Amino acid sequence: MPLIVVTTSPRVAPGLLSHQAWQALRSGPVLTGSAAHPQLPYLAEAGIEAEVVEPDPPALARRAVTETVVWLAPVSEREAEDFMRGVGHAAVALDEPPVIEVVPGSYDLPGARVLDLVGVMDRLRTECPWDRRQTHETLVPYLLEEAYEVLETIEQGDHAALREELGDLLLQVVFHARVAESFDVDDVAAGIVEKLVRRHPHVFGSVRAESAEEVNANWDAIKAAERAAKGRESVLEGVPMGQPALSLAAQLLRRAERAGAPESLAFAVGQGVARELFDLVRRAAEAGLDAEAELRGAARSYRERVRTWESAGG
Repeated sequence: MPLIVVTTSPRVAPGLLSHQAWQALRSGPVLTGSAAHPQLPYLAEAGIEAEVVEPDPPALARRAVTETVVWLAPVSEREAEDFMRGVGHAAVALDEPPVIEVVPGSYDLPGARVLDLVGVMDRLRTECPWDRRQTHETLVPYLLEEAYEVLETIEQGDHAALREELGDLLLQVVFHARVAESFDVDDVAAGIVEKLVRRHPHVFGSVRAESAEEVNANWDAIKAAERAAKGRESVLEGVPMGQPALSLAAQLLRRAERAGAPESLAFAVGQGVARELFDLVRRAAEAGLDAEAELRGAARSYRERVRTWESAGG
């Protein structure tokens, strides 16, 4: 006889169970270890009685030798894993161990773990004195720091570290959304989804785009229409002036070029060193190079030279 373990995801609304799970729940007596299990009211509505018992893996394994038993696993993944480990050890200790079948009642959709982050952030904002004190302004240094740490892992090709650093950056997004009073993280997600769908009519609409160049052309046209709808006429609207100067100059040049600005406007800009730097950014762009990345690469090389010099005794 089998022991059927029905698992459910805490990130899926209770009651939304797979067809296989409902079949399993009707195949034998249903036991669970918590009277507060969120699935119990929905089982009761479906006419399925569940008995709340003290979790006892050895007793459950012995019972499953002679009859089909259904165990509604706890929603806590750690508790569910601990139970499965215990019942597995108990089963193999029997002369005739029962068949143990795991039936997923609900599955996490892609992105479901973001719900965990939102829940953790809500609790931190409520219970942690430091998190409660933070504002958009006080969080700015952390947002910049985490963004640069993501950049560093990409430059180093350290994809294992990239995963962690992206998590730190995602935290900043969720943190700011939690601090805000006029919107929340769902509003943030809804806004970017709407923008992406609107700017990709070749994916979500009837527009055809066979090349990356056609996609860029469509993108620029859509953004121009958006600026016009907002009463903004300049192609340079929306360029963040607070970004590093080399990146700022490069972005301004790209935007102006797309708008058809005369190349001569980029000549002899500023005075002294500023003029030289701006000209270097322009020349790098013409060569297909990112001036910011090039200078960062040179800085890393200089750092290694200094470290070698220090290790040699200075």
